[in-house]
Amino acid sequence: MNCHYQIVHCLLFLSSNILDGTVFREPILMKNIPRLVPGWKKPIIIGRHAHADQYKNKSFVINEPGKFEICFTPNSGKTHRRLVYDFQGPGVALGMYNTHQSIEYFAMTCFQYALQHRMPLYMSTKNTILKKYDGMFKDTFQKLYDEKFKSKFEDACIWYEHRLIDDMVAQALKSEGGFIWACKNYDGDVQSDIIAQGYGSLGLMTSVLVCPDGETTVSEAAHGTVTRHYRAYQRGEKTSTNPIASIFAWSRGLMARARLDNNKRLHQFCLALERACTETIESGICPKDLAICIHGSTNVPEGSYYFLDEFMEEISKSLKMKLITHQNEAESKAMQSKLQNTNWDFYAPSEHTSTVDEDGPVDEE
Repeated sequence: MNCHYQIVHCLLFLSSNILDGTVFREPILMKNIPRLVPGWKKPIIIGRHAHADQYKNKSFVINEPGKFEICFTPNSGKTHRRLVYDFQGPGVALGMYNTHQSIEYFAMTCFQYALQHRMPLYMSTKNTILKKYDGMFKDTFQKLYDEKFKSKFEDACIWYEHRLIDDMVAQALKSEGGFIWACKNYDGDVQSDIIAQGYGSLGLMTSVLVCPDGETTVSEAAHGTVTRHYRAYQRGEKTSTNPIASIFAWSRGLMARARLDNNKRLHQFCLALERACTETIESGICPKDLAICIHGSTNVPEGSYYFLDEFMEEISKSLKMKLITHQNEAESKAMQSKLQNTNWDFYAPSEHTSTVDEDGPVDEE
């Protein structure tokens, strides 16, 4: 399980660098999961530019006095040098980069995502210190917004604004949520964990890589490994593992496929699956980690949470109920007996038709 997570996570990270996409991480809101930031009533979505910066750096240890310089040799052949620091003793040095094309793709994807979700967009940098480096992020976003998106944002009654990262953190904590936060690579890595925990749990967050073409999408479970649970499983012990992020990884990936294929039934199935997960937990049926969040204690009694197999069975029951529609009272008892059958082929095609959210998703609040 741990190896599988690491492979998938590495594939997503490699894909983000190859595809020049943006990783959007959104909290999965549950009404009965206490929020560490109680003022957050609406979701805050992190848009992480998962390309280069510190994650493609070159660093080394300095063991003796000497000059640390940056050297750039363009194809024209004329070398440009900049002195970074004149070391008088041991230290460390770091070099990193990004590209204008990748930053432009990042901005394009964030603006498109904000329009699709009809949510305001904020971009944070530290351009007062990194005047050239972060300045390119700030200027690229602003230029693209002014030239291609400003009128569209105004028509949608949303807005775009750049803020310094320290100011943005403070404003986010004071806000009620309800916006998209575009972050550079490292900032997005850190802030996505803070946002997830602020809404209650690192295990309740989606992670979707979206590319500028609007079609290429990669979905994953954003946080956490379960090595300890897997070892217990190998010993034949029962575990109470939280599968919600993995289920939502599948549902968000299938939603993207449904959008590309204009497959309304698949889209509705995904909505029903996510609603089944949410309503199951909100009814008080949950794995141990969420029971700890609810009860505020690590010593929760065994009866207050469900083991993994039992929890998955409860989600399955809820999902089947949502997919079975158009029942009259005479059919009710027969349909209840069908819920006990795990073979999906047992259901008639008409019983697979879901009417969940035919007009699209609704607000959580």
